[in-house]
Amino acid sequence: MIRIGLTSFNEHVALTGKEQTTLFEYAGKLPLVEIDTAYYGIPRVSTVENWVAQVPGNFRFVVKLYAGFTGQNKWQDHYSSFDELTAHFLQALAPLLESGKLYCCLAQFPAQFKCTRKNVRYLETLRQAFLDVPLAIELRDFSWYAPELKTKTLKFMAAQKFSLVMVDEPQLLDTVPLDLTVTNPAFTLFRFHGRNKDYWKSSGQGWRKKRTLYRYNETELAELAVKIQQVAKKSQQTAVIFNNNSGGDAADNALAMIRLLGLDYNDLNPSQLDLF
Repeated sequence: MIRIGLTSFNEHVALTGKEQTTLFEYAGKLPLVEIDTAYYGIPRVSTVENWVAQVPGNFRFVVKLYAGFTGQNKWQDHYSSFDELTAHFLQALAPLLESGKLYCCLAQFPAQFKCTRKNVRYLETLRQAFLDVPLAIELRDFSWYAPELKTKTLKFMAAQKFSLVMVDEPQLLDTVPLDLTVTNPAFTLFRFHGRNKDYWKSSGQGWRKKRTLYRYNETELAELAVKIQQVAKKSQQTAVIFNNNSGGDAADNALAMIRLLGLDYNDLNPSQLDLF
């Protein structure tokens, strides 16, 4: 099955015409969402239970790992041990795991996370910490894809049963390629960030919004659709997240991709009109 979704559920005006969309409303349009708030802080169990209650049975969540797991926050400031941190995160995930609505957890590593022995060992530690959880790894540094290391990277990901995220981003000298190697046939995750070359490396004020300010055109979407279909033949489940929403383009691109792929999601939440 191919699921198309967006990063976050509440900011996509194109879906409902509303400035703030509820998860229930979002799940009436799309069957997948990426939850980024968990990156900034581990959610309460009650919050996750509420997510589960608002979506239909075939809806799935991609949950980004807390920043402490990917070296972008000091977990030592809040937890006495790595095991305590892991236990807290898994406790929060429990409603998703028990309901079967977790597509995967996403570990998005920064560009500073290079292909070194130390970092390879850490990925092994992360795998053991989330032994029974589907885990997707997104790498932002080209060193993992360098000609002399790429084959080893892919074999390692496969051995650890990681799904190496298939990333579409601006192709610069040191950015990662859109590699279609399926490292875990149980599930695959695409993340489309847009191709804004001018601002991809931006670090000034408002850099996050500038980086993903991009709208895929029809030709680009058609090319990506072919790649999705190729991967779907090798994966039991395929998920696509559009993250290019600085200008509100993600939802329109996602809906266009659904049409291109001829997908029909007939088990979504009812729209408000269907209730009367």
